Amino acid sequence: MESTQPGSLFDSTNLLIFLWKKRKPILIATLAALIASVVFSSEFFIKPRFKSSVIMFPTTNSSISKSLLSENSFEKENILQFGEEEQVEQMLQILNSDEIRERLISKYNLMEHYRIDTDGRYPMTELNKKFEENISFNRTEYLSVRVDVMDEDPKLAADIANEICTLLDTVKTRMQHERASQALAIVQKEYFDFTHYLQAREDTLNKLRDLGVLDYDAQVERLSEAYGKALMAGSASATRSIDEKMAILAKYGGLYTSITQDMEHDRESLSRLKTKYEEAKVDATDKIPHKFVVNLAKPAEKKSYPVRWLIVLVSTVATFLLAVVLTIIIENIQRIRSRFE
Repeated sequence: MESTQPGSLFDSTNLLIFLWKKRKPILIATLAALIASVVFSSEFFIKPRFKSSVIMFPTTNSSISKSLLSENSFEKENILQFGEEEQVEQMLQILNSDEIRERLISKYNLMEHYRIDTDGRYPMTELNKKFEENISFNRTEYLSVRVDVMDEDPKLAADIANEICTLLDTVKTRMQHERASQALAIVQKEYFDFTHYLQAREDTLNKLRDLGVLDYDAQVERLSEAYGKALMAGSASATRSIDEKMAILAKYGGLYTSITQDMEHDRESLSRLKTKYEEAKVDATDKIPHKFVVNLAKPAEKKSYPVRWLIVLVSTVATFLLAVVLTIIIENIQRIRSRFE
């Protein structure tokens, strides 16, 4: 049988005995790690950071005009409805946009706040990395979006989180207004062109009325009766006057009738076009929030980073395990060398 030598110390039955024999260096290393982790996790070495959060739900991508002005129940949309998965993804895309990032960097001077060397080799890369470390956007299981901001200044963290909430509306409204303004320009041109066309037709009718053409069918009937009576009475002047009026009706009556019939249809078209114009104007000019805010950010009272006890625990345990492994390795190396001597 083999004796209990260093070569057999690493069997499972003898591991505890081996650790007990080597307890001093292992405990010294572990204690040193404990003290070092306590010291280096202090505020002197690691600046504490505070977290502020905003939680918000997206709204549906409904048109303001269709939600508020449309009289068609099939087109009417519910402006109070919460958005679904598609709207959550769209919200995240906007929150991660360069426009929001650049506005935050500019407003809060984050280049200086994060102590980025502007004369360094890659200042913007460092700034973006720091931005992503401190500001995050995450989708929750309830189809809402959570904005988390970490910063050494608790008030600034809350201000940035709330500003992001505001910028979401600003950026999305700007995007929608750009498209709605183009639609408004098209509808506005059509509306005013059609209005001018109808005004020209109305001016033509007024000229025909000045000539005495008021109601073609009724006038023809009455003039025919009057002409018959004038003939029976033998009034030559009356028949000449009626003939002149009949000639005017014969010349312009068809045009008057045609324009009058078309005007009824055109006024209906103008009414529909006016409705579209008013809806497009509302979509291009009015503003409405694009999210439901569950809670706004407030300055945190307690730091969120670093978690001192966790740093101390992980460092101490890791050092203990590393000391055990290194001790075993050293012991095995010494055993192998002794065999070849």
